Amino acid sequence: MSNDEIRELIQLVVETGIAELELQRGEDRVRIRRAMGGTHEITLPDGATPPSHMPPNAIVQTAAPVPSAAAAASANDVIVKSPIVGTFYEAPKPGDPPFVKVGDAVEPGQVLCIIESMKLMNEIESEVAGTIAAKLMENGRAVEYGEALFAIRPR
Repeated sequence: MSNDEIRELIQLVVETGIAELELQRGEDRVRIRRAMGGTHEITLPDGATPPSHMPPNAIVQTAAPVPSAAAAASANDVIVKSPIVGTFYEAPKPGDPPFVKVGDAVEPGQVLCIIESMKLMNEIESEVAGTIAAKLMENGRAVEYGEALFAIRPR
């Protein structure tokens, strides 16, 4: 991703007032997040240089390449993917324990997580019986359609 493209994304966030924008192309990922108090957090791909024109109070971080779901799971694991765009939550509400943890046994129909989309809480359920082999998503992170959430090792 070029500096000009990153600059355009920053300008888009500033002009529209949106809270967060995340874009991934291959292994490059850029996240621009507006925090309370007017600070901006900008995550750039490894090796990218920050644009010369940055918003006031910008916090710049560098992101390592995102590991693919295939690298985190074995060949026999079932990958649970997000059926919608939204925000991933591992628990029913803040402070509650997560629905599942790595190593937990799950059954078909058991709730694994919630994806919030357009103010609706959508429960994502397991389609197979097995053991949670890997959690592939951070709590509170924006997810795209088809993005890997969990790897389940079937029984």
